[in-house]
Amino acid sequence: MLKYILLGIIQGFTEFFPVSSSGHLAILQKLLGMTKDVVALSVVLHFGTALAVIIFFFKDIWAAMRSLRISSFIIIVTLITGIIGVCGKHLFEGMFDSSKAIGIAWIITGLVLLLTRRFSDGERKAVGIKDAVILGVTQGLAIIPGISRSGITISTLLFRGISRELSFSFSFLASIPAILGAGLLEGRDIDFALKSNFKNFTVGFIFSFLTGLAALWLLKKIMQKAKLHYFGYYCIIAAALTLLLVK
Repeated sequence: MLKYILLGIIQGFTEFFPVSSSGHLAILQKLLGMTKDVVALSVVLHFGTALAVIIFFFKDIWAAMRSLRISSFIIIVTLITGIIGVCGKHLFEGMFDSSKAIGIAWIITGLVLLLTRRFSDGERKAVGIKDAVILGVTQGLAIIPGISRSGITISTLLFRGISRELSFSFSFLASIPAILGAGLLEGRDIDFALKSNFKNFTVGFIFSFLTGLAALWLLKKIMQKAKLHYFGYYCIIAAALTLLLVK
């Protein structure tokens, strides 16, 4: 059970901190020797963090539901992400077994985050259709383990000149359908895994949810201080350690 608690905590923090939860989970599962139901476990842990997003951004979600404009942009992001996810499903899943691929992806994430230092003072207060299309593509690519979804999407919006506050909130609003959609795609694996490992999966879910709430609160503070680029150094160090030490 301790393994699942640890994985839940790692998921909760790394899903929202821009350091790639999928990369951390894949490497940690390798180090812990976990080879069974790894994809299903990853999806269950993502459900925990999805619930954290829903609770943390409840007011924003309610406002988005009442705005046809915002809702339509989220749908655009989701459709593009979904197309990329479905078309590249087997390719992306195969990358979870490649430490080299994860390490390279971490380097890419790190470099993108470092660039945000030059783009942290955007003043745009609204997202447009072009922003939504580009965000859908980058969020789709974030399925690759080692590419941070929060890091790559927040950075995308910052690069587009959108304010830090809106980049933070819209990035996570757009993530909810994608996370829930991933769960539906792996529904069979989750159903089978839950029947055989219900207690451990539940513990992992709870810890990913609780730590996810804490991580969102901390990340909001970090965004307000324009310190997102600090995570870039972490990603590059994680990449180096992975490429050198994990086989």
